[in-house]
Amino acid sequence: MQTENSRIRSTTVLLVRKDDRVAMAGDGQVTLGETVMKANARKVRRLYNDSILAGFAGATADAFSLLTRFEGKLEQYHGNLERASIELSKEWRTDKVLRHLEALLVVADAKSSFLLSGNGDVIAPDDGVLAIGSGGSYALAAARALSKHTELTAKDIAVEALRIAGEICIYSNQNIVVEEL
Repeated sequence: MQTENSRIRSTTVLLVRKDDRVAMAGDGQVTLGETVMKANARKVRRLYNDSILAGFAGATADAFSLLTRFEGKLEQYHGNLERASIELSKEWRTDKVLRHLEALLVVADAKSSFLLSGNGDVIAPDDGVLAIGSGGSYALAAARALSKHTELTAKDIAVEALRIAGEICIYSNQNIVVEEL
């Protein structure tokens, strides 16, 4: 049985869309209970000929399993992000094994962004900002404020918002990886 202290936390991923650019940033910390197990994890990836960004939070093995399935859906639907996202979420929700996976995905291409969950959610943001993980709410708040009140680029907003989240959330750090389209 897994207790709260033995729970692995892979934490903060943030997506920012601004001025025809999209940036996805993830921190590097993986925590097991009260111990930082890894400081430089890569939670953001480029998929489908580098045209799609994907980031994950939650149980790492579950997230990798979902990323592999998502890549298969992208191939099956020829890079159509929306269709691949919907099909993965349907499968994730209805499959007896997949529905027990504990992770969230954020995916984006040049035009669209979605948050995917095992509940069948395929959520597109109203304001171009999505965040997941234990530091997600801090990063989301910072990114929304920076988007509205600065002239920073999508990439700069993503990095600064993740830095802010890393200062607040004990399960996030400031070893940030950013991918941009």
